[in-house]
Amino acid sequence: MVGALGPVVSPAAEVVRSAVEPMTYRGWSGALRLRNARAEAVVVPEVGRVMSFRLCDGENVLWEDAALAGGQGDAGGQTWVNFGGDKTWPSPEAEWKLQTKRSGWMPPPAFDGMAATAREEAGAVVLTSVVDPFYGVRWERRIALQPDAAVLVIATTYERVAGPAARLGIWVITQLRAPVAVIVPVRAASLFPAGYFVFGDKPWPEVSAADGWIRLTREPSAPHKLGADAGRMLWVGEKELCLIESPRVAGGEYPDRGASAEVYTNPDPKSYVELETLGPLVTLRAGERITQTNTYTLMRRMSADPAVDARRLLAGR
Repeated sequence: MVGALGPVVSPAAEVVRSAVEPMTYRGWSGALRLRNARAEAVVVPEVGRVMSFRLCDGENVLWEDAALAGGQGDAGGQTWVNFGGDKTWPSPEAEWKLQTKRSGWMPPPAFDGMAATAREEAGAVVLTSVVDPFYGVRWERRIALQPDAAVLVIATTYERVAGPAARLGIWVITQLRAPVAVIVPVRAASLFPAGYFVFGDKPWPEVSAADGWIRLTREPSAPHKLGADAGRMLWVGEKELCLIESPRVAGGEYPDRGASAEVYTNPDPKSYVELETLGPLVTLRAGERITQTNTYTLMRRMSADPAVDARRLLAGR
């Protein structure tokens, strides 16, 4: 483990108890469901990601492309198949082509395109990828529900298996349904004058910063993306809230101008947003590992005003 370079979590620290059940989910026969009295999550090894997270009496907050249900990724790397859900990619994205030697945009195949294997371990589901042929990296994701809470904990580990040392970081992309709002707390002494920056520096009328929060909505006609140096992001739906937390590492070097949190909004007809967390960049040598832990907390909406719900959920955090 490379403890000084990122938030490293040993497997024992993540042991929680919940029921794990095999199931067929939207045509994927090898799916696994984690369930407790409050929430459930569905892991689909065939596409290497979490495809559902919901309160037991609620709807899935993750976005899924229903037209791709039961499908497979393109292991040959010719077509990106955007299933939705929660997955991991290596950062920085700008260096993918240097590793893959491909001319077009495509994620490295073991990170998005190839199936993973799954095992149950102490009430958790552990997904493990093949070794990526370009990066020489294997990823593992330990996915667990806390015993009696609507809280999902995912520890993502990259292991450098082969090849020369490479500089990279863990990037987790969570695609969620179109929100009422997304709220990102502005970090004290932020790197950015407004607490965030917009990719491409293009105008985005649906984003504002006031009272220590960045607040945004999705523009149906155009894509947008912003970066921040935060460690928390809040998705506000019609009925639920989903808080994603991944603490920023003090002194760490981050990609994309120093961003540890990013929000992307997709235009119609695929109406979703991405809440993305990034770990610090590390020079990873053969035999070394890095880990980043994300915590996802679901709660019901209690107010018509997203700001009221945000204050309630973020209080004391």
